Amino acid sequence: MGQKYYAVRQGRQTGIYRTWPDAQKQVSGYPGAQYKSFPTLAAAQAFLTGVTTPPTPTTTGAPQSRATGSAAPAEITVYTDGGSRNTGNVAGGHVRTSDKAAWAYRIELADQVVTDSAGEWGASNNRMEIMAFLRALQQLNRLGQATRSVQFVLDSRYVLNAVTQGWLAGWKRRGWKRSAGPLANAELWRQVDQLLPQFTHLTFHWTKGHATNSGNVFVDHLLNQTMDHMTTPGVTPPVTGPVTTAKTAPTSPAAAPQARTNRQPATPASHQTVDRSVAAIRQILRDAGVSDD
Repeated sequence: MGQKYYAVRQGRQTGIYRTWPDAQKQVSGYPGAQYKSFPTLAAAQAFLTGVTTPPTPTTTGAPQSRATGSAAPAEITVYTDGGSRNTGNVAGGHVRTSDKAAWAYRIELADQVVTDSAGEWGASNNRMEIMAFLRALQQLNRLGQATRSVQFVLDSRYVLNAVTQGWLAGWKRRGWKRSAGPLANAELWRQVDQLLPQFTHLTFHWTKGHATNSGNVFVDHLLNQTMDHMTTPGVTPPVTGPVTTAKTAPTSPAAAPQARTNRQPATPASHQTVDRSVAAIRQILRDAGVSDD
């Protein structure tokens, strides 16, 4: 039997549970309990939010945020991205140990923004995409936002499909293996699998990478800045941890200082003003018994 998701819409504690005993505790003996099991996380979330039949993404179109059944605007928006400067990315080539890679996320809360990024040597693009998603989930959990409505905006169809199309459940059912063989980054997917049930209102939106979505462009710039600071192969820059700032428009990190200061060029002082300042300084030196000659 495949992995099931148990959605409790009315019960002692609403949410999505991975085992029936956990869900049963919330509904057994509870008047008017509403609950149901589903084969995918997307279907369970759709039931939880009141959408009985979640829209099915087409094979050609980009999955929209309603793919997980939420019609209302999310309280929190999260942008994630990962990248690798793969110098071996040619026919038959692979990521080399000296190749730079990094991930980044941007969590937009009601009144503040939390961002973070870190690098890794010799990592694939997919690994960094998973890392960005995983680190964002962990940070949301630390911030106590697991019960809020959260929309993830990402450009990785690999991560998106793994979560919304039941791939994750299939890998877990096979002992964290693909039907065709080993599963890359299985240890990261295990952590994602442990975190997802703690979130009750997740939606997902695909966006074209590095194009017109300002949040996506921001995290792309952020992870590239991280890679720019990786100068010695094997030596990873110190991890600074999440940065929290007041909520503003998601400009690129490189442009942020200019956007914050917005200073005008200074007006040069006149010759008379300079002469008076020099004379005053000389008088102070003479009064103190120090010659300026």
